[in-house]
Amino acid sequence: MKSMVKKSLIGLGVSAALMGTSIAQAEIKIALAGPVSGPVAQYGDMQFIGAEMAIEQINKAGGVNGEKLVGVKYDDACDPKQAVAVANKIVNDGIKFVVGHLCSSSTQPASDIYEDEGIVMVTAASTNPDITLQGYQMIFRTIGLDSLQGPVAGRFIAEKVKPKNIAVIHDKQQYGEGIATAVKSTVEKAGYNVVMFEGITAGDKDFSALVAKLKKNNVDFVYYGGYHPELGLILRQSKELGLQSQFMGPEGVGNKDISSIAGPASEGLLVTLPPSFEKDPKNASLVQAFKDKNQDPTGPFVMPAYSAVQVMADSMKATGSTDSEEVAEYMHKTAFSTPIGNVKFDEKGDLTSFNFVVYNWHQDGTKSEAK
Repeated sequence: MKSMVKKSLIGLGVSAALMGTSIAQAEIKIALAGPVSGPVAQYGDMQFIGAEMAIEQINKAGGVNGEKLVGVKYDDACDPKQAVAVANKIVNDGIKFVVGHLCSSSTQPASDIYEDEGIVMVTAASTNPDITLQGYQMIFRTIGLDSLQGPVAGRFIAEKVKPKNIAVIHDKQQYGEGIATAVKSTVEKAGYNVVMFEGITAGDKDFSALVAKLKKNNVDFVYYGGYHPELGLILRQSKELGLQSQFMGPEGVGNKDISSIAGPASEGLLVTLPPSFEKDPKNASLVQAFKDKNQDPTGPFVMPAYSAVQVMADSMKATGSTDSEEVAEYMHKTAFSTPIGNVKFDEKGDLTSFNFVVYNWHQDGTKSEAK
């Protein structure tokens, strides 16, 4: 009798252990990798709230094949070395799906690890073309390339602004220098004179020497490739030192904090950004969901991050699998209806279609489409 009781208890223990395993498996983890800390953490916030909203809404609708999605945040501080450490941590944590990274210089080395380890990565923010030029099958993005954004900016400069002397400045990083180079090439092909093409050091605070050089070269238009902390200071110091040039930058400067840094000097800045997806009537209920949580749906990476989660979840549902290679294969051959429109990936994992729009930035942190 004791033996039977003991066997029954052992059987219950085994069943409980198996149930525990089942419960542990009844969730699908998605790593959310980007800057929680550092000077561009505001952009990380955009990515995180977009991805987290997608996870929340997908779970409310029943999850994925009966399983719940769980987002796990990782802070890479937009630093390439830390991004590699984060990627290795994600591998060790056994997570097979990633939304991130944000900065191209972080995404590039991390993508090497994800491809080698069979992890699906979708970046909602990294625009440098080199990331997807390696023939990887596990790497995707839900945002356009600098090879698209740069020419949009360059053509606007050439056709609308028509300056006399152009300076193209960048922060010497993969994203900033890459898009600056694309702009330079576009305006030069249009017959315009780029009198300065040089880099500053990210993190610098004093740009008086740069401003003096811009004045000396009679620069009336400055394109800046990089992020808002440095451009905000350049704008402010340019105004203080009497430089009258107009400025333009990519989505990396389109952050309300640039108005906090530059103040009135941010008025009239030109910025290329993804379209205002929050204004699409099809996204009205989603926009309201963000507002109900006191979150801002207007950031350039919010809807792309939401869409990154959605395409992975839709692919898991369609294949009935969480095998990352099966999911990636499905993503490559399928079109998805998302908040950023119809998403279709090419063989490199890039979007087959994406538009950038030129906006006028205002000192109150709002924007209006430039004409």
